[in-house]
Parts: sequence; structure tokens; C-alpha cells
Amino acid sequence: MSDWPKHWIDLPLAVIDVETTGLEPEDDRIIEIGIVHFDSGEVQDVYGQLVDPDMPLPEEVTELTGIAEDDLEGKPTFDAIAGEVADHLRGEGIVAYNLDFDRSFVQAELERYGESWPEEAPTFDPLVFARQFFKDRRSKTLEDVAEELDIPLENAHRATADAEVAGHVLYELADRLPDELDELMMLQAQWEQAQAQERASWRDEEASPSESLVDGFGNDSIGLGPAYVYGDEPDPFRALYQSVPEAQD
Repeated sequence: MSDWPKHWIDLPLAVIDVETTGLEPEDDRIIEIGIVHFDSGEVQDVYGQLVDPDMPLPEEVTELTGIAEDDLEGKPTFDAIAGEVADHLRGEGIVAYNLDFDRSFVQAELERYGESWPEEAPTFDPLVFARQFFKDRRSKTLEDVAEELDIPLENAHRATADAEVAGHVLYELADRLPDELDELMMLQAQWEQAQAQERASWRDEEASPSESLVDGFGNDSIGLGPAYVYGDEPDPFRALYQSVPEAQD
């Protein structure tokens, strides 16, 4: 990561959030995208756009977001904004709460219209960190984690509001995380892997076929067991070393 700052706090960040017609990026479409640019913990710019999905809007989406089909009439389809969305993501670290969900939709929409997700960008998922630091909380939704951290969230389930709060959550957790970018990226990957294995284990042992352990909004229907916790080890290098399974053989 030689082209990026040594310390992640010095990295300009584009925090993204999307609202969609459903959960499948191949079949569903974005109806709202928000990208909030941060620098050193401060909001620098906010980009928000309602998007005509060119398909029916499910009633449950309107109930969740407050966005109705009438709100989308006359708004651009994603092909009209793909270029500017790609521009907003270039040259910055990218953040999203439950990153896989937002990235899958943005990447699919960009690729439909000849643009691409910046694969070289460092990416951060505050949900991964929330699962580590708030294990006792059954729900890890953005709203609940923001409440835990005394970060106000108004207008939840709207893209720019959620994106801005996700950025503040990341910065609020900064003192519990490694300072150096490459350390944080490695630790995040190890935590994410451990959490996925933990959920798979719980699924095999206790969940019925109809149960979903983690939904698209960060809820754990079954709490996670013990996993690697950076904050329990005062030496970040030792913690990082110990968090890598291969290093413990």
C-alpha cells in the first residue's frame, strides 16, 4: 500500500450507503446512493442522489426507507450518474457499514455502464469492528451501534444520513484500532474471517434452515462467541501477530 498514507487516519475516505429495491445486486437496483467524504474525521463533501430503478418499488422498501415511487419519478437512472459515482470513489479509502452489501450493488451498477469499482482502494467495514467491540449487544445495526457510541442518527435508512453516521462510527473507534493502515487492513481481514467462521459454526450447531444469522442491516440473530479482540492486548504488533492463525502453529 505504498501509494496510500502510512496511517489510516490520514487517508481521505468516501463513505457510501445505498438503498435498494431488494437484496440481490443482479436482480435488484439502487434507488438512492449517498457518498460522504471525510478527511481527518471531518465531513468535507456530501453527494446524494435518488435513482430511478426502472422497476417496481416494493412496498416494504417504502415502509423501511420512506422513499415512494413518486419520489423517484423524473430522477436519473443509474446509467446517467455512473461516471460521477465512479469519480467520487477514486483516490480515497472506501467505507460502508456492512460493506459487502453496498459494494456488491455499487459494483454491479458501475459495471453495467462501463465503469468499475476501484479495487486498489483500501476498504473499511465498521460493522466488522462493531462485532468485535460490542459482542454483548445482540443487534449490531448501525442505529444501535451509533446509539452505543452516542452518535445521533436522524433519518435512518436514508443513504446520506447512514453514510455520514457510518463514517463517524469508524472514527469514534479509532483509539481501539491500529494506527497504521496496513496493520488495520490485515487485522480487519482476520477479524472478518473469524466472524464468518463463528457464524458458520453457530449455523451448523443451532440455527434451523429458516433462520438467518446476519441480515443485510447488521443484526446477529445469534450472538458471536469469543474471537480475536485487539483491545485485550496492549502491544498492537503482538495482537496482530496473534490474530493470524498461521502464526500460532
